[in-house]
Amino acid sequence: MALPSCLKTRVPTTGVNLSSSVLKSDSGFAVPTKLQIIQRSDRVKKLRVQAIFSFPPAFLNRNGRAEKLKQVKQDLLEAIEPLERGATASPDDQLLIDQLARKVEAVNPTKEPLKSGLLDGKWELIYTTSASILQAKKPRFLRSITNYQSINVDTLKVQNMETWPFFNSVTGDLRPLNSRKVAVQLKVFKILGFIPVNAPDTARGELEITYVDEELRLSRGDKGNLFILKMFDPTYRIPL
Repeated sequence: MALPSCLKTRVPTTGVNLSSSVLKSDSGFAVPTKLQIIQRSDRVKKLRVQAIFSFPPAFLNRNGRAEKLKQVKQDLLEAIEPLERGATASPDDQLLIDQLARKVEAVNPTKEPLKSGLLDGKWELIYTTSASILQAKKPRFLRSITNYQSINVDTLKVQNMETWPFFNSVTGDLRPLNSRKVAVQLKVFKILGFIPVNAPDTARGELEITYVDEELRLSRGDKGNLFILKMFDPTYRIPL
């Protein structure tokens, strides 16, 4: 919120009259628009402090952005919660989640994720539109209960992991395309967590990190899938 142009941060200390007019701001608070001071007094000093510090624009902008980010993240997480990571999402649900995700992406505080240090660690997948990951056509007891993705930017490694009942995993290499997008080449699958199988050369794709902070990450793949993850363990390192 910008201060009215007639409100000055420097208040004169000489003159003969004290007058003020009041302008209603959008926030509903009264903002003095003109101050003419004739003498130093406690009231004058108070008015001066109020005029200078009541509505610092930079502070208001920061505070407003933080509140907006908090709200859009909360809306997204609440909409995701009943959808079993997306397995029970209807087309309308998917459209709603995509719209909410774009609101979060629009206030992304991290413009260069690959340079931020925020990607490293183990992330838990809480929502995706990827049918292959969701395995929605399988009986519920054959679907992985939890999926994780780990990234180590310094070694340019990625690891996807399933939990019960099969504990399958795959590791791969990352190649930065810019400061927010990587090419992914999967290298080795581990069946049941310990039987290694080389991945085919076609097991590749691209991933753009569209939002990341200390607790939440949104990514979009080259096939149009959306991935939403929450931080699980920031200290985790992918085994070499």
